[in-house]
Amino acid sequence: MTRTPLKTRSPDVRSASAIGRRARLELVFEAHRGRTAIAHAYAEPPFRIGRSFDVDGAAYVILVCSGPGIFAGDALELSIVVRSGARVVLTSQSALQVHPSTAVSPAVIRHRYVVENGAELLAHWDPVIPFTGARLDQRFDLQIDEGSSVYWSDALMSGRVSRAETWCFDSVAHELRCRVGTSLKYLERFTLLPTQRSIRHPWIGGGMQYAATVLTHHERATTEAAEHLQRTIETEGGGGVRVGVDLVEPRLVVGRLLAPSGAPFATARASFRRLVIASIVGHAPDLFRK
Repeated sequence: MTRTPLKTRSPDVRSASAIGRRARLELVFEAHRGRTAIAHAYAEPPFRIGRSFDVDGAAYVILVCSGPGIFAGDALELSIVVRSGARVVLTSQSALQVHPSTAVSPAVIRHRYVVENGAELLAHWDPVIPFTGARLDQRFDLQIDEGSSVYWSDALMSGRVSRAETWCFDSVAHELRCRVGTSLKYLERFTLLPTQRSIRHPWIGGGMQYAATVLTHHERATTEAAEHLQRTIETEGGGGVRVGVDLVEPRLVVGRLLAPSGAPFATARASFRRLVIASIVGHAPDLFRK
């Protein structure tokens, strides 16, 4: 992989009316004397970069969106680079709420992650919650080197389930793209339009209200590892959790989780994460703490 040029902070040229509605976040991590540090950081409100904690040589950072959520017409952009030898643990402070507005365009979120040879990225995101009438277009672009180590998990809720507000949003467009070297290895893309086609259809969502993708790239990500994950989550899972895990490419295991309620969903995701980090990545399974 061509080394990504180190960005320097660009001046904030947004108009006053765009502050809080259009924003970008940039982070570059580098290894130094056995530890990982933030080499470059830039955040526009509502993004905020929390303190970086050292966890067994890895930089652990909680990314914060300090506003009430994202509204139709907003545009947020994240760019994160993990240099060779660096180890990074990322998570969100809380679930991202997606609100409706009178804007014509949907809420837009663009994520770009670059993980170089010998680098490690462990990222576990809280679910996105689309409110009634919300419109969201989110894209995740993972560009990783063959010799990198990556754990990734994103999630989506059907809405404010505790208020019986499920599948009431206008639209959710989602894309997760993973390139290893110059080759596209995994592409997940869908658009949900509940007003046009019921997500509750047995062949679509059935009674499921929560969904997650778990992607693992590592030299120990094998067919045997995928089968172990499948059996373990099926055995431990309760509350109607459904899971599918497979080796889609050499060194790349992808899992999908569906659940009808929040508690078993959170438990299954946490179990999946612990298993991957302990048995594949090879670290203590309690890296993620808030």
